[in-house]
Amino acid sequence: MAHLVLFFVLVFGGQLIGGLSTQKLPPPDYGSMITILTVDSGGIKGIIPAKVLDHLDKALKAKNPNADIAHYFDVIGGTSTGGLMTAMLATPSPQNPNRAAFSPAQIVDFYKQNGPNIFKASGVFPGPLFDGEPLHNITRELLRDTRLSQTLTNVVIPAVDLKTQKPVIFSNYKLKNVPYFNALMSDICISTSALPVALPVYYFENDGVEFNMIDGGLAAGDPTQAAVSEVLQHYEYPKILVLSLGTGITKFVDIYDAQIASNWTDSDWLSKENAELVPYASAAITEYNLASLFSDFQPNSSYLRIQEYNLNPDFSDPSNVTQENMDGLEDTGKQLLQEKVVKRNLDTFDLEQAVETNAEALDRLADILYGERQHRLKRKSMEKGGRPFPQTLRVPSEKLKQVI
Repeated sequence: MAHLVLFFVLVFGGQLIGGLSTQKLPPPDYGSMITILTVDSGGIKGIIPAKVLDHLDKALKAKNPNADIAHYFDVIGGTSTGGLMTAMLATPSPQNPNRAAFSPAQIVDFYKQNGPNIFKASGVFPGPLFDGEPLHNITRELLRDTRLSQTLTNVVIPAVDLKTQKPVIFSNYKLKNVPYFNALMSDICISTSALPVALPVYYFENDGVEFNMIDGGLAAGDPTQAAVSEVLQHYEYPKILVLSLGTGITKFVDIYDAQIASNWTDSDWLSKENAELVPYASAAITEYNLASLFSDFQPNSSYLRIQEYNLNPDFSDPSNVTQENMDGLEDTGKQLLQEKVVKRNLDTFDLEQAVETNAEALDRLADILYGERQHRLKRKSMEKGGRPFPQTLRVPSEKLKQVI
């Protein structure tokens, strides 16, 4: 009789775990922190953060094979290529609405298979370098009729309205006050990717409101500040865990030395060949602001930035979709995992190495994310009067601090 009882406990316990393992992440009210993932802009260089994120996904699936990245983060934010990645991670699968449409590994394959078509020269002059139709068609096919309100978790995707000259942040948090932001995810992704000169301005209408959109990278190449701001507007003094992924920056000192050696004049520094300086300096300020925020005003929170700060110049073109370049970007993502975690000095802006590697930091992060999810599922289950979730892993604040 005892064996029979044990059998039913195991069977129904397994069913309970299976049912809970794929449900949406319960709100932060059930947990101890708010978790945020963000991905920068960068065109085909999105292969780098996708490869990094694949490591985290595998670490999490080793703990629960039925849960996806969107089941662990309260917010996923992305700009341009990061916005497309955000949508792919947060859009429900047509086969199973509780699962994500794409895993990070599938996103890497997507870039390598579709990049040459998306970044195929238009051959039209004057006009954008790429006609945009392949990107539009592929995005609509991938995301179908999914709207912002239907994502598996909250998303934050910046874009810019060319007509009003204002940033537009498509965010689930804004839908209550700005319902016309509940656009198709395909329209949102095309909007945040419409880089001037490279791709055409994207026009669409939703709920009677007209949008004239260009690339969100013009306002927020790194969307982390936008994502954190969305959270801070809705929660008072929350404990926040941020994973911010970059798409690689070429070491500017190498560019400078090469151009000095070539006898460049002051006017040469204003040419498009030196556009690397603008994103490099802008990224440094963004990281400075975020590091300052978490160290001074959010002392119990954590900010992990994983970025390749010494990207091979051969891989720096965001529209270079040769097989050699895409393979090189994938290898860069693999190598980045083995590099040391880098933090920016708040006084000198110098980059300083930590003790552990990025892979080790992600493994530690996986423990925290898994523990937070289990804690929320248990509390939600108990609130409904159900049986407690069988296994709960709480992560102490000390371990959270070790991530940074």
